[in-house]
Amino acid sequence: MATVKSRREMYAEATRAAIIEAATTLFAEHGFAGTSLEDVAATAQVTRGAVYHHFAGKLALFEAVFDEQEMHMTERITATVAEHDDPWEGSLAAIDTFLELCSEPMYSKLVWQEGPAALGLTGWKECEEKYAIGLVKASMTMLIDAGYIEPKAVDTTVKFVFQIFGAAGMALADTPDEDKPRMRAECADVMRRMLTGLRAP
Repeated sequence: MATVKSRREMYAEATRAAIIEAATTLFAEHGFAGTSLEDVAATAQVTRGAVYHHFAGKLALFEAVFDEQEMHMTERITATVAEHDDPWEGSLAAIDTFLELCSEPMYSKLVWQEGPAALGLTGWKECEEKYAIGLVKASMTMLIDAGYIEPKAVDTTVKFVFQIFGAAGMALADTPDEDKPRMRAECADVMRRMLTGLRAP
């Protein structure tokens, strides 16, 4: 039997969502260092106490924003792969979806620029691995099961592919807007050739 949420629980969830939405916009526009909890509270139209009720501090709030961005990334890539019956075509399409997402200003700013600054390189890498490693491993498993890739050094292959995706994301984040189409096309070409190089003979 489904549990019916109380009005208080629904209000709390709505308040938390409003805080995250406001923080997402402010962190993307002004960066982690340039955003205060007072700014977030004002934008979300809640009290500073309400922010602290849901989050221990600014770092915890940023982690929630970061997690939401990465969950969105996971959902988009998973949906892209599911649109294709052939795992190989699905994996190639996933590359395009990933690069498209990394070209979007908000995701690029929050994940690739503010992420390392706010979380530190170690913390940022751990957060990235929490989501991306699972996606890469699932993709490699599908390709192995379909016979496209040989089951050799699977864990090492996953780590290498993960690093290449990260390098592409960073490259796009560091590229001026006017040059992003060129960089995106070059990243797609390199990543596709890398994946093709893993194909079984």
